[in-house]
Amino acid sequence: MKQKQLPTGETANVSRRHLLKGAVASALAMPGVAAAHSAAVAKSDPEDRVDLSHQHAFYGTGGQAGIITPPQRHVMFMTFDMTSQNPRDLQILLARWSAAIAQMMAGEIIGQVEPARNSGIGMDTGEALDLGPASLTVTVGLGPRIFGETYGLAQHKPALMRELVQLPSDNLQAELTGGDLSLQACADDPQVAYHAIRNLARIAKDTGAAATRWSVLGFGRASAGKGQSTPRNLFGFKDGTRNLTEKTDFDKFVWINDGGPAWQQQGSYQVVRKIKMHIENWDTDRVSDQNVVFGRHKVSGAPLSGEKEFDQPDFTKKDSAGERIIPATSHISLAAHENNQGIRILRRSYNYTDGLNNLGMLDAGLLFISYQKDPAHFETLQSRLGAADALNEYISHIGSGIFFVPPAPAAGEYIGSQLFA
Repeated sequence: MKQKQLPTGETANVSRRHLLKGAVASALAMPGVAAAHSAAVAKSDPEDRVDLSHQHAFYGTGGQAGIITPPQRHVMFMTFDMTSQNPRDLQILLARWSAAIAQMMAGEIIGQVEPARNSGIGMDTGEALDLGPASLTVTVGLGPRIFGETYGLAQHKPALMRELVQLPSDNLQAELTGGDLSLQACADDPQVAYHAIRNLARIAKDTGAAATRWSVLGFGRASAGKGQSTPRNLFGFKDGTRNLTEKTDFDKFVWINDGGPAWQQQGSYQVVRKIKMHIENWDTDRVSDQNVVFGRHKVSGAPLSGEKEFDQPDFTKKDSAGERIIPATSHISLAAHENNQGIRILRRSYNYTDGLNNLGMLDAGLLFISYQKDPAHFETLQSRLGAADALNEYISHIGSGIFFVPPAPAAGEYIGSQLFA
């Protein structure tokens, strides 16, 4: 998608309603679609617009941007393997990444695009010129191996940092799993997010410190922040209706604030899963069965026990035959905090597509990203889901990673600088 170039300083307010006008007009020509569309429009937000001039701050005193930031529309996620065993190279990489991220989040280039010398190589690849900040955030994570003996950082290892346990849903591919470093770039323009990761990957290669491992380009946020309408995943269901949105919840479930080392406070643990969806199998199932799998109605998002999306699910309510209206094996029943000792996590997921697989079928799914103050919280939820979720027939967890996300650096510092003090 290429954004319209705007005069310097002009605010770009691009409404996706205009982008969809042609498609909607075609759909309305079909019998029965007009009434459903009218109802959907009535529930949508007429101010659902994108301000491409908006920017977030990289430096700060709390958690890194891109965690509790209201989810942008696009993501580019990439992991890296360290190729140097020299702690100095890791330190330089984190410092250079931090400086570059701060500039790109402000909508600036990170060096010359067109060098004066004909033989010069551009420092910035240039594809984000004239696009503006587009609410870009780049979040940096440190994998378990960073805190080993290789880099002399074992004494700084966060208390709960470790590899994830094997989960019943795992069908992991080695090439889509693990990593020593992670970068999550989110923006309201996909080219801005891609530009950020592309240039940071170049820096990693130039320093000789790290090489790319796996990546996912995601679209259509599949989680909502405060004030945002709930989006849909590629199965067509609203995703993240009960996501965390309040500061009190962030303090309780997301941020590390246990009185440990100062440099870890307001950090968090990032869990990333690449979940393949068997789209074409799902599409042949009756919608009534799909509703039962999720425990919600497809169009409204309401729990099967209620009428509106944000109605409190009643997991004990039964029908005339004495059966639970929301089955115990439904996705929302197994994931609900009421059924998991109050455990909650912050979702920050996106849809993705890899085109077609080797059988000519749609290859797509969910890039699941969550933040929590304890990785065991994710493991507890996923263990229940992986063992009994009716949705498992239609999904496969093929990629995975865990990273510690340090707090935002103060001005003049860089991500993880206190590790090397």
